[in-house]
Amino acid sequence: MTAPVLAIRDLAVEFKTDTGVTPALSGVSFDVPRGQVTAIVGESGSGKSVTANCVMRLVQPPGRITGGSIRFAPDAGDAFDVVKLADRDPRLYDLRGGHISMVFQEPMTALSPVHDIGGQVAEAILCHRDIGKEAARAEAAQMLERVGLDDMERRMGMYPFEFSGGMRQRVVIAMALVCHPEVLICDEPTTALDVTIQAEILTLIRSLQHELGNSVIFITHDLGVVAQIADHVVVMYQGRVLEIGTVRQVLKQPLHPYTRGLLQAIPGVVPPGERLATIASVVGDADIETPHPLVALADGRQVSLPPAQLRRVARS
Repeated sequence: MTAPVLAIRDLAVEFKTDTGVTPALSGVSFDVPRGQVTAIVGESGSGKSVTANCVMRLVQPPGRITGGSIRFAPDAGDAFDVVKLADRDPRLYDLRGGHISMVFQEPMTALSPVHDIGGQVAEAILCHRDIGKEAARAEAAQMLERVGLDDMERRMGMYPFEFSGGMRQRVVIAMALVCHPEVLICDEPTTALDVTIQAEILTLIRSLQHELGNSVIFITHDLGVVAQIADHVVVMYQGRVLEIGTVRQVLKQPLHPYTRGLLQAIPGVVPPGERLATIASVVGDADIETPHPLVALADGRQVSLPPAQLRRVARS
């Protein structure tokens, strides 16, 4: 079995605030398989984005990583623990944007308003490779074409405010992929876009993933998106992992009450006189408040359940 490109074990993060120390992650553990899409799902505040920021060591004070490891195994070179890298370690510089890239939720804040599009995409190449400016701009133009932009001679000299939201997100994707990273992190990349553009961006991300063969961590709270794009699913709640499995296992046969609550809370049409389900209406506090260790089952999935429920699941 191929080793995962990322192996996260017992990751813990806390934030120091005026009212005390707030834990953001507690004992987070999961693998990111090579060449596949791993979706991280959960409510807002469950720790999805904090986990992604830890992978790239972007957690800033007052936040800090207090425990655990993130083992990154590049295709070429020795594996290393991202958590243990010193701030000035050259491997950390290569990691950000070179080996691992991120597509952020809001494209307008990810782009500089005072630099043209061609220069911003080319800069990502110049930061990680010994190449001339003209060659970098030529490669930038090629990548922008791959993500669906046209008329490159004109587009390269334009500024972000001259692009629509969908076009700006395509530019951000081009910047993330132009150095051919082994892992692409997409942090809710379609949330700020309208539904028609969302479908285009999802199709683009999935097609580029197949074409380039990289691994993708896709962060979302939209389970409809998960069904379209993911191979594996990690379910998080309040900084903990509650269930891990293939997309079919998690969406078709969820084991944890919280996962079932997420699925039943999907907006839809209900009969007259009935209300849409919410997570709170499906899941009781006792189901999710007490932490339990993740246990691997015979079918390969992992779940955090009380011992009595775990025994029933194992027998079924």
